[in-house]
Amino acid sequence: MNQVEKLKEIIEGTDNIVFFGGAGVSTESGIPDFRSVDGLYNQKYDYPPETILSHTFYRRKPDEFFRFYKDKMLCLGAKPNAAHLKLARWEQEGKLKAVITQNIDGLHQAAGSKRVLELHGSVLRNYCERCGKFFDAEYMLHADGVPKCDECGGAVKPDVVLYEEGLNDKTLRDAISYIQKADVLIIGGTSLVVYPAAGLIDYYNGNKLILVNKTPTARDGAADLVVQGSIGEIFGAL
Repeated sequence: MNQVEKLKEIIEGTDNIVFFGGAGVSTESGIPDFRSVDGLYNQKYDYPPETILSHTFYRRKPDEFFRFYKDKMLCLGAKPNAAHLKLARWEQEGKLKAVITQNIDGLHQAAGSKRVLELHGSVLRNYCERCGKFFDAEYMLHADGVPKCDECGGAVKPDVVLYEEGLNDKTLRDAISYIQKADVLIIGGTSLVVYPAAGLIDYYNGNKLILVNKTPTARDGAADLVVQGSIGEIFGAL
């Protein structure tokens, strides 16, 4: 029995899956990954992306922040791929309890997933820092320079977790709770190096830890099943 067949067997035998996903789930929808060879880190900017996407940089150089943000982070034409669609179907069938994601693109919701815990926020939500008015991603994309509130003139900040900012406590607690109660934990499209998100794996108590990724991860040795390859193709074959 090959790895995909083993995965299929595990999924057929449970109604309590939690999925934890990283950038690799989105790259197959054409959204660039930060750490891949052709990812965002090799683009031509005056500063590395880790610097640009920090809270300090956002405050000090908002023009440069938003130039990068609009250019590289707002991939509004992206569509869900086979992995997003399969996860949404499992939820509809009652097999999947939650999707926990490090991605900020909203593609899980676009695919039909209802219970999505966004550890790093979402580019689809933006708020005026002064009056709290909500703005969508299109508003941000088409704003001239630094987006400003059309009511009070305050700065509009994306609801994404920048470097130096903490994760949302409730989202983190909910993620831990789902992972602790999961029968099957599938981790896909992440190299498991970004903390605190990568540390969530340690809360899993079960014996069906599945890692799906194109390349080996730091935690392959701890997994009960490792499936290497494109997550879209693997999920599409299930």
